Amino acid sequence: MIKFFSTFSLYLVFFLSPFTLTPTTLQTGTLIVLNKSDNTAMLIDCATLQVKATIPTGMGPHEVAVSPDGKRAVVSNYGGKEPGHSLTVLDIQKGTKLKGIDLVAYHRPHGLAWLKLHSQVLVSAEAEKTLLVVNVDSGEVEKAIRTDQDVSHMVVATTDDKRAFVANIGSGSVTVIDLDRGSVIKTISTGAGSEGIALSPGEKELWVTNRAANTVSIIDTKTLTVVDSLRSESFPIRVKFTPDGKHVLVSNAQSGNVTVFDVKQRKEVRKISFEVKAIKEQEQRLFGGRFGSSPAPVGIVVPSDGKFAYVANLNADVIGVVELSIWKVVSWIKAGREPDGLGWSPVVVQGPTSK
Repeated sequence: MIKFFSTFSLYLVFFLSPFTLTPTTLQTGTLIVLNKSDNTAMLIDCATLQVKATIPTGMGPHEVAVSPDGKRAVVSNYGGKEPGHSLTVLDIQKGTKLKGIDLVAYHRPHGLAWLKLHSQVLVSAEAEKTLLVVNVDSGEVEKAIRTDQDVSHMVVATTDDKRAFVANIGSGSVTVIDLDRGSVIKTISTGAGSEGIALSPGEKELWVTNRAANTVSIIDTKTLTVVDSLRSESFPIRVKFTPDGKHVLVSNAQSGNVTVFDVKQRKEVRKISFEVKAIKEQEQRLFGGRFGSSPAPVGIVVPSDGKFAYVANLNADVIGVVELSIWKVVSWIKAGREPDGLGWSPVVVQGPTSK
C-alpha cells in the first residue's frame, strides 16, 4: 500500500503499490512545493511528509532555487494573465516569507539558479529575452544579459559561477553565457521546445529536453556541440541527474511517466508510471485538457543523498515520492492546485505546523 500524506491527516491509503514508507526509510530536510494556481509555497518535512508551512507568494509561482547553505529559497512569480515581475524570498527554518524583490522592468521571471559563491540568483525574464543576475540581499538587478531567443525558460550554472546555460522553448535552443563578461558565448540549436535542462555532476555533459520534438539532446560542455539525441515520449519537460551521475530522470507530461536513462550507455532503461488520474476541472490550468487523463508529471527534485526523487504531478495535485533503489512510487503527498516547481533543503522547518 502507498501512504498519501496531507495537512489534515497522517495518511490515506491508496491501493496502487505494495510499497510503503516508514520513518526509518525517509530522509531529513525540507521539500519545497510551489502551487501555481494557489500562489503558495508549501514546506514539507521529508521525515514525516507533513506540511510544516504554507507561505503566500506572488501570482503564479513557477520555479524555486535554494541557497547553498539551505537557509533561504527564492521563488519566481511568473504571473497569470498579467505578466509577473517579482521574486519571493523564503526563510526555510522559520517557515516564513523574508521579503519580495520587484524586478520592475523585467517580466515573466521563470528559471532560477542560485550562484554557489555569492548571494546572487540567475533569473530568466522571458518577456525581455534576458538572463538577469539578481543580488538577493540588496534586491538589485546587477546584470541583464540578452539571449535574444524566444521564451528563455530554464537556467543552470556551473559550480564555479562562470558559465550559465539557458533553454529557450520558442527558439528550440540553448544559450551559453559567460557570467563574468555578461555576454553570450554561443547559441546551440537542440530541438523544438527546448525546456528542461541539467548539468551532469562532473559538468561534462548538458542534457536538454525538447518537449515538442520528443527528444533529449546531449551537449558536450567543452566543445559546445550536440553529441547525441535520444527519443523520449511524450512531451519531455524536465530533466534531473541522480547525484552519482549514473542515471537521468525525464518527466513526460503527456504520457504520465518518468523515463530513466542510463548516462553511460545513453539509452532508456525503464519507465516509472504515476498511476493517478488528472482532476476533471482542467480548463483554468496551464495546459488545459491537453494531456487528457495524464497526471502530467513535470517538476523533479532529487536530494543530495540520492535515495528518493520527488515528482510534481501538475494535473493531479499530488507529489509522487520515488524510491530510487527500486525505481517505484512509494508514497504520495497531497499538494495545492497545480504543483510544479520543486526544491529541497537540508534545513528542517522549526516554525509552527500549518493548520
